[in-house]
Amino acid sequence: MLLSVIRNGGAATKREIAESFVLSDSDQIDYYRKKIVHSMPGNRLVRDSLLSKDGETYRLAGVLSQLSSTELAEVDAILEQRISDYLEMRNPFGDQNLDPVPGNLRFEVLRDAGGRCELCGVSSREKQIDVDHIIPRAKGGSNERSNLQALCRTCNAQKKDKDDTDFHAIHSSYSDRDADCIFCQLEQSRERHVERDSAYLENELAFAIYDGYAVTEGHTLVMPKRHVADYFDLHQAERNAIDQLLKEQRGYLSSSDPTITGWNVGANAGESAGQTVFHVHIHLIPRRDGDMDDPKGGVRGVIPDRQKY
Repeated sequence: MLLSVIRNGGAATKREIAESFVLSDSDQIDYYRKKIVHSMPGNRLVRDSLLSKDGETYRLAGVLSQLSSTELAEVDAILEQRISDYLEMRNPFGDQNLDPVPGNLRFEVLRDAGGRCELCGVSSREKQIDVDHIIPRAKGGSNERSNLQALCRTCNAQKKDKDDTDFHAIHSSYSDRDADCIFCQLEQSRERHVERDSAYLENELAFAIYDGYAVTEGHTLVMPKRHVADYFDLHQAERNAIDQLLKEQRGYLSSSDPTITGWNVGANAGESAGQTVFHVHIHLIPRRDGDMDDPKGGVRGVIPDRQKY
């Protein structure tokens, strides 16, 4: 920071200092060079013959390479305006939107979504995919992984218009509890909670407990804190939160117990499917070689006569 102020003649704004930090961060530069510039928009612009690529260098190609300096200045102004409009769409509250999503977390969200919009399913090859806050920052949403999703530019723009109605109700629903529900009671009492290093395995929207009637050693249940009966009624943020804890617990059990060689993961949705506690819970069941004579068919065993095929 001192170096930045000195190089700016003895005074520097926060933005100038921040820019010097970014330009000095080789990891961030490598991340954008390898993951952002090349993948998108580099490939798209080369494919559309607007740029050509020679090793690490991009050059104007096609019709752009034939424009005069005056015409290029006009294109520059148009692109600058489009970028400004896009940033305004993404961040209508300006500095009130607090800190941006870190680059490595943005990459994780886009990777987990498989390069597709999580609402309409369109591919990043067809539309720009953004990282969106499911609960908007202006409404108290955080930068936690469980509050982020991948949306195409169209869905993101449409979602902004519906924030005041849709997301207010969703945000309020996260506090729903049922005093008669055993899992709501367990969340409050911490009984059977998965605990490691004096910390519980939980996040803003979900938590994990050990199954009281374990099928195998390490059998874990991961569920939303909100009282909701059906898996298909979960909000996307809750699915993200649950998936995060499933991965954490799987990683811990795998590293601490080398006898684990497989997993069953699933949920019962509805009485006819075997659900007895009507608070969504996902079973994470460690499996070991030899824990049953013939495991072929796995979860198909919910109807024993159909397990083998």
